[in-house]
Amino acid sequence: MCGLCGEIRFDGGQPDIAALERTTDRLAPRGPDGRGLWSQGPVALGHRRLKIIDLSDSGAQPMTDPRARLAGVFNGCVYNYRELRDELRALGHHFFSRSDTEVVLKAYQQWGTGCVERFHGMFALVIVEQDTGRVVLARDRLGVKPLYLSATTERLRFASSLPALLAAGGVDTSLDPVALHHYLSWHATVPAPRTVLKGVRKLPPATVRVVEPDGSHRDHRYWHPAHTRRPEYAGLDADDWSDAVLDALRTAVRRRMVADVPVGVLLSGGLDSSLIVALLADEGQEDLATFSVGFESEGDEEGDEFSYSDLVARHFDTRHHQLMVPSDRVAGALDGAVRAMSEPMMSHDAVAFHLLSEQVAKEVKVVQSGQGADEVFAGYDWYARMARVPRPRAAEAYIDTYSDRSHADLAAMVHPDLLPGHDVSAEFVRAHMATEGAETALDADLRLDTLVMMADDPVKRVDNMTMDWGLEARVPFLDHELVELAAACPPGLKLADGGKGVLKAAGRKVLPRRVVDRPKGYFPVPAIRHMAGPVLQRVRETLAAPEARARGVFREEYVAELLAAPDAHRTRRGANTLWQIALLETWLQTHGIR
Repeated sequence: MCGLCGEIRFDGGQPDIAALERTTDRLAPRGPDGRGLWSQGPVALGHRRLKIIDLSDSGAQPMTDPRARLAGVFNGCVYNYRELRDELRALGHHFFSRSDTEVVLKAYQQWGTGCVERFHGMFALVIVEQDTGRVVLARDRLGVKPLYLSATTERLRFASSLPALLAAGGVDTSLDPVALHHYLSWHATVPAPRTVLKGVRKLPPATVRVVEPDGSHRDHRYWHPAHTRRPEYAGLDADDWSDAVLDALRTAVRRRMVADVPVGVLLSGGLDSSLIVALLADEGQEDLATFSVGFESEGDEEGDEFSYSDLVARHFDTRHHQLMVPSDRVAGALDGAVRAMSEPMMSHDAVAFHLLSEQVAKEVKVVQSGQGADEVFAGYDWYARMARVPRPRAAEAYIDTYSDRSHADLAAMVHPDLLPGHDVSAEFVRAHMATEGAETALDADLRLDTLVMMADDPVKRVDNMTMDWGLEARVPFLDHELVELAAACPPGLKLADGGKGVLKAAGRKVLPRRVVDRPKGYFPVPAIRHMAGPVLQRVRETLAAPEARARGVFREEYVAELLAAPDAHRTRRGANTLWQIALLETWLQTHGIR
């Protein structure tokens, strides 16, 4: 719900309001319903509003509280804002709006930075203490809402998207070799705090950063759930666990219906999105709008799963919408999807989400989506392989299974000036796996994916693609209480039944068996997966462009080898290698980075 930005000066100067206006304007797709700027002394804030809660002008941002001497901007939704407002009223606070933004300001006044631990929701927020000049930045536990940073010794700028920071100017746009290593090792995932650009960083999920007027800052990580067995669940059997998961998911779905506008569902027809529809039906939700997308087949690969989404829509009597995309539209649609990307994302379902979001935004402003269930409940087939090893070997199993390629392979791809001298991606994995709080190898795998990797792959993809059309996506499988429950669930229950066993058991209680027991699906875009027709032509043009040649990220002989056999070179997990390198260069060119 919205886009935020701002600038803090540390050198005694005034914020660059013209730069802030450019940043704010670049965020317009995230907030088409309103625009605001605020400035005092060394701090300025900008905001674009998507009206979801309190549709009146009382909810406009940046918001100031004259009594508390606070100003702030907020992106996301605090689902329990009504309960918190009642609690704060009982403590003597007075409210001038019905917005969750004002609840955030009052909560900060009452509880300080600890307020974030009381929020159920997704959020990025910035609060300015007008009297002290101190600025507080925070991000939700799972990193559903983004917050990008561009810092120099003179100032700090921040925004909800990386392209918005580029619009302000003054960003070091040279490539970060460590981030590039991550990108090529983990199918385009670059975990916080890095991005592929040296001059842009991300506030990590579950982090509060307090910035002092002199530019010094301190970070506090306020949530880090243990992936271990907990005494309070010791007596639960498999059926008890499926009941507990279903109850927690029901609560998560109910929370995400909080809005002053209708809420729909992105329905793929898979287990995760179908469960959301089923639980909303159980809650008595009527006239629920559901949405699905499909693509033309290529290379004998089916491009839609309408048979399953239609089955769920009929079973629960939803108001269903289908979008079928012909292959000749994919290349053109790719341009819009890449423009919407805060960072390069190689997963081709980004195109699907972008096209679907365009249509969905014509019907509703808010949707629930099933992202995150596979990482939280071990739904991918590679988890079983990684789980077979003893806990001390978890890091090596993760590296061997999850990585796209080895460090040695990267040396054959990347120009030497952009290649770190050692395997920084493997080093990153080993460091995370070595920390306490994960009992088994699977616990360690899921902790790394859920708390680190997921925010910068599926979660970021959904946020970027939906918000580019002024559509807010809510993800109940990333409800922090559900994630805490799943983290405590015995690994065997998650691995059962080919993965997501405990979730499938929950699903059989509310869904048709055919939906639960179907083969695992995804958002397929065959024209990209197989480098077909116009997409391949676009890739060739991108890699032959003067900007690509001048940048020289990849060795020319390697690129030539890929172009000679576009569909032959695959990562360890089956993704098209040509697409991975072409997407990076496409993103750089699209955003004017030279």
